[in-house]
Amino acid sequence: MARPRAGAGLLVALLAFVVAAAAAAGGGGRKMASHGEGTDLKASPGAPAPAGGSAAQFRGQARLPRFATPRRYELRLRPDLVACTFTGSVAIAVVVSAPTRFLVLNAADLSVNRASIRFQSLAPTEVVFFKDDDVLVFGFSKQLPLGEGVLQMDYNGTLNDQMRGFYRSKYQYKGKERNMAVTQFESVDARRCFPCWDEPAFKAKFKLTVEVPSDLVALSNMPVANSTFAGPIKTVSFRESPLMSTYLLAVVVGLFDYVEGMTSKGTRVRVYTQIGKSNQGKFALDVAVKSLDLYKDYFDTAYPLPKLDMIAIPDFSAGAMENYGLVTYREVALLFDDKSSSESSKQNIAITVAHELAHQWFGNLVTMEWWTHLWLNEGFATWMSHLAVDSFFPQWNIWTQFLDGTTTALKLDALSESHPIEVEIHHASEVDQIFDAISYEKGASVIRMLQSYLGAERFQKALASYMKKFAYSNAKTEDLWAVLEKETGEPVKDLMTTWTKQKGYPVINAKIKGNDMEIEQAQFLSDGSSGPGTWIVPITSGCGYDTQKKFLLKLKRDKMVIPSQCSDRKKGGNFWTKLNINGTGFYRVKYDDELAAALLNALEAKKLSLMDRIGVVDDSHALSMARQQTMASLLRLLYAYRGETDYSVLSHVNSVTVSVARISVDATPSLAGDIKQLLIKILLPTAEKLGWDPKKGESHLDAMLRPLLLTALVQLGHGKTINEGIRRFNIFLRDRNTPLLPPDTRKTAYLSVMQNVSSSNRSGYDALRKVYRESAEGEERLNVLGILPSCRDKGIVLESLNFIFTDEVRNQDAYILLRGVQIEAREIAWNWLKENWERISKIFSTSSLLGDFVKTVVPLFTSNEKAAEISKFFATRTKPGFERTLKQSLENIRIGARWIEGIRSEPKLAQTVRELLGKP
Repeated sequence: MARPRAGAGLLVALLAFVVAAAAAAGGGGRKMASHGEGTDLKASPGAPAPAGGSAAQFRGQARLPRFATPRRYELRLRPDLVACTFTGSVAIAVVVSAPTRFLVLNAADLSVNRASIRFQSLAPTEVVFFKDDDVLVFGFSKQLPLGEGVLQMDYNGTLNDQMRGFYRSKYQYKGKERNMAVTQFESVDARRCFPCWDEPAFKAKFKLTVEVPSDLVALSNMPVANSTFAGPIKTVSFRESPLMSTYLLAVVVGLFDYVEGMTSKGTRVRVYTQIGKSNQGKFALDVAVKSLDLYKDYFDTAYPLPKLDMIAIPDFSAGAMENYGLVTYREVALLFDDKSSSESSKQNIAITVAHELAHQWFGNLVTMEWWTHLWLNEGFATWMSHLAVDSFFPQWNIWTQFLDGTTTALKLDALSESHPIEVEIHHASEVDQIFDAISYEKGASVIRMLQSYLGAERFQKALASYMKKFAYSNAKTEDLWAVLEKETGEPVKDLMTTWTKQKGYPVINAKIKGNDMEIEQAQFLSDGSSGPGTWIVPITSGCGYDTQKKFLLKLKRDKMVIPSQCSDRKKGGNFWTKLNINGTGFYRVKYDDELAAALLNALEAKKLSLMDRIGVVDDSHALSMARQQTMASLLRLLYAYRGETDYSVLSHVNSVTVSVARISVDATPSLAGDIKQLLIKILLPTAEKLGWDPKKGESHLDAMLRPLLLTALVQLGHGKTINEGIRRFNIFLRDRNTPLLPPDTRKTAYLSVMQNVSSSNRSGYDALRKVYRESAEGEERLNVLGILPSCRDKGIVLESLNFIFTDEVRNQDAYILLRGVQIEAREIAWNWLKENWERISKIFSTSSLLGDFVKTVVPLFTSNEKAAEISKFFATRTKPGFERTLKQSLENIRIGARWIEGIRSEPKLAQTVRELLGKP
């Protein structure tokens, strides 16, 4: 990262270097002046401030003290897009509520002009910065007056290239590279743009002014109040914002086109793009307008701002960011082109837009009090986005696809290194790690479970009450439970606390005993052990979909009376029953042999719903990994899906086949080829029915299913599919508009080409690199990027991995290239990662990007010896921001190693594979 440049001697470089320990400040702090040393007291959030004491009392604290709080920021920024620097000044209206001589706030990567610092007329006598905490302490010679005063200062910083804080993004305009200035403040990076109280609970109003070149567009959360011009520079002042958290402030400066729409209530909505791409914003615009109208009605609360802008940013670390009134996106998450974008891209854009706009209520209007409650933002936005998209596009069966996320969360939450939904955050460096499947997908899944238990109408009414009660303020998880309890009369807190305050989830063991079904819960862990957790579980069951039984399992074990209609079926030999109907509960189910056999018969007779067909195969896969079920039984179950035609179901089946194919390479090398042939046999009938060419009037889901199945067949080594992919790719090279290779199936063709690539036969590889360079579309480039290392040739794999270090690959996209590494090339990738770790750590310095490298390469292995080697390598290289990711990746290796032991001990596996292969 470029360091801020200091000017005259009065500038204090606050983050330009690692500072030595100062006697009064403790290690990691630099003391600029010393007055009135005192006892090293510890100030906790909300505690009264000591009138004296030293600045050291504020070091190493999880939260900022609350004896002084901001009410309003007047912020002025002047970015230099050529030098990639910026200057700023800030005046903060601060309320001092307890006796103190200190002001304590956050700053990072800034140089503050000490002579400019004033609180009212007082200049600080000491300025101390704690680098490890991003905490800036101003000490004054006497107690500060109680009540409101103004803290002001001037500073400068660098428009960095780390995609956080105030940074630069590169784009092309008329054949030349230019810079735009962009902000990304969530979770704790507003402090890299201006000194502030950078915690969600410190809501304030913001009055922003920017000075920019006259030909550029400047955008922020609020509409422009006025603009004045002075030669080549214009000064743009924005209207004052409502109360909001610092992480939601946003500024973007560059050259843009836009398309515009209007909600039913007259709110102006725009989608900003690079010059010449505005037509690609029309689909997202339509979704945005509909989303604002839907959420207004659902929450019974109007959208709070006078406008909504959405903008595509070329360099962007997240998928999107919900800044109040100015939502920023990766280009592929916002822009859709009818000619070059796939159906899956269209769906992803709709979900992403609906997710970010749900945040305008859940997150922005009502904000979590602290990062422990992040799931209130992300879990609800994930759930709401599916509710909205299902309303707009019911033919997409989006609630069935919702189970993709549930499965992801179940897999992560079955690790001992998982974490509760409500996870304690003790330091800012820990926050990024919890933007994961627990906060998002598990959060959304338990919301779906709760809504199913309470009923949709009661749930919606309660959420509307919650939104009104906490508008423009902050809330904790227990605040939501309190409102839901009051509105519904149900014991929501007792029920949901078991799901949010402890990690993991149960497996429900079910067995028949007479006319009863005995059920018992135990915490499910993928390593085969059973954890100590117990839950209040909303159980649903049925032997059909006309009548369902619901009850709360509050004990470790209980029993259910089998309904009479089910008992009658049992007597007639046509009995089956299913727990967790349609996967509304966040738990797995393990059936005894009698129930499992009956359920398999029901599956083969096509009596199960789409969601239940998904649940059965996902549970079986998880139980097999945990060695609570055999691989042979999993393969028999998979075979029952032969001829399945639904996209969502086959998406889950395909995920299981990928897992089985991978583990078989290590577990049973001599049988791996036959297992792959069996998996091909399962997927091939539907793939052949769909073919390569889209059919007129076919559904959105069939358009997504085609590439899913064709790509799976290529990965399994199906020669006919590979050859056809190569044939179509060669035609595509001659004619990029050929109907033989539309956007949906191009990735499959690219993967086919890579199957025959080697250092001595690299024409296909070079052709793909050419497609990458010549394509102007983000989705197309990412498709190629994710394919380049997909071969076994060491030279090609290394060349592809080193491509990450060139200017042709944006930092945000590096992990996509890594995802293309095949299991046969994992050792090459691991050695490359070790040899280049220092370089990678410098280029991809943010913890989330480093975590992507770890979780993409490390889990490719399945031996305890490799886990030990990897652990040893990272013993001196781990950073707090990806420590949890590393532990989870290592645990997955050990789970794989244990699964292999179980597979090798199965006496009838080979017989089962041959038997299934021999079936007509």
